Amino acid sequence: MRILPCADAGLLVELDELEQVLALHAALSERSLPGVLDLIPAARTLLVSLDPEHADRRALADEIRRVPLTGALSAGTGSAGTGAAGGERADRGSLTVPVIYDGADLDAVAELTGLTPREVVLAHTGTEWRVAFGGFAPGFGYLVGGDPRLEVPRRVESRTGVPAGSVGLAGRFSGVYPRTSPGGWQLIGRTELEMWRTDRDPPALLRPGVRVRFEEVS
Repeated sequence: MRILPCADAGLLVELDELEQVLALHAALSERSLPGVLDLIPAARTLLVSLDPEHADRRALADEIRRVPLTGALSAGTGSAGTGAAGGERADRGSLTVPVIYDGADLDAVAELTGLTPREVVLAHTGTEWRVAFGGFAPGFGYLVGGDPRLEVPRRVESRTGVPAGSVGLAGRFSGVYPRTSPGGWQLIGRTELEMWRTDRDPPALLRPGVRVRFEEVS
């Protein structure tokens, strides 16, 4: 673990793996920490956003270092899990995402995984996923916890325009494009749910800690 100052209003915690990020995020979410405004997880970092007038960065850094992370469970178990900090991973409720599985890369994913297209769909819908962190674009959540057979590389060539609502796979993650944008994920389906709306509170449906079930619809 390495803790770095982030301007005058934050601490950036660098960790070895996503499982440690999830465990630390859950542990700190359960505590009342003076001056902490937000916790923003990423693949190997956790940004602790602070109110500089009320936060003691040195004391906070010392408390973060005391959080045990050695027993963090794998994010790929498909369940909420218990982190090394001794508490449940941060839970932000659940969401069902209806998906039409007609993605342009469904056959390619089947070939890459050795499954049939139908088995890809059953694998994607058969496990509860969880939003580990957000990034790339407002409302884009990186989901973990899926069937390990669905781990596939990104496309060799990215598309210049992926339609909003496209459901994709890349590496260990699944995700839903919140708006039309370039992208290189393997597209297996689409949903009509709006992942990001500025007139909604909160604007993003896929926030860190949200549990997600994909449901096939025709």
